[in-house]
Amino acid sequence: MNFKLFVLNILLITALASCAPKQPGKHFFILSGQSNMARLNPDDTFTPAIEAEFGAENCIVVKDALGGQPIRRWYRDWKPKDGLEPKANPDLYDSLMVKVFAAIENEKVASVTFIWMQGERDAKEKHGEVYEASLQGLYEQLSTNLKRNDINFVIGRLSDYDMLNEKYQHWTMIRDIQVKVAESDARFEWINTDDLNDGLNNKGIEINNDLHMSVDGYKVMGERFAEKAIKLVMNK
Repeated sequence: MNFKLFVLNILLITALASCAPKQPGKHFFILSGQSNMARLNPDDTFTPAIEAEFGAENCIVVKDALGGQPIRRWYRDWKPKDGLEPKANPDLYDSLMVKVFAAIENEKVASVTFIWMQGERDAKEKHGEVYEASLQGLYEQLSTNLKRNDINFVIGRLSDYDMLNEKYQHWTMIRDIQVKVAESDARFEWINTDDLNDGLNNKGIEINNDLHMSVDGYKVMGERFAEKAIKLVMNK
């Protein structure tokens, strides 16, 4: 074989290899938080949207959430601003990770996206001054446990429920922190929920600027989470 033919063969092999179907693995989406995440049904709008983008066979979705819970139920190193109480009790993180590891056992994972809707309880208990460190710490904790440095992070910002901080004195503080954290890294995003807490709730009662979202609001929330998650996955 002469040199020119050898080069042509190498170029042909390279071209064929570049056209071969890639096997990047599956896209893994983890949803967690308190009541507004607990009431979100991913099957309504979130999962259909990501499956339409990536294919159902290429997506794994896990959700584990519980209403009325502070971030210290997830973040192991949580500490109050002053004193020793209350203490971190990351049992909800542990239960989440049981589901996470079961879902990806024997799976090749191409990307991980963590979707978080929480903060109401911390605003009520006035723990806003440690919320930024806790939110960043939770993300780093998950990254360490999954042994990845490329996890995407989508944060649902608290709604406009208590913009005067009358019932939840750290409400706007935590809203601002959520945006600050989300805008601190190219792998992070946030969604607006201010227009999702009006309308009919799951009992058919009319709500306005409620603590929780309306029935339609949860569907839009799922769409917005999916939109941001897809954007982050595609930008890898």
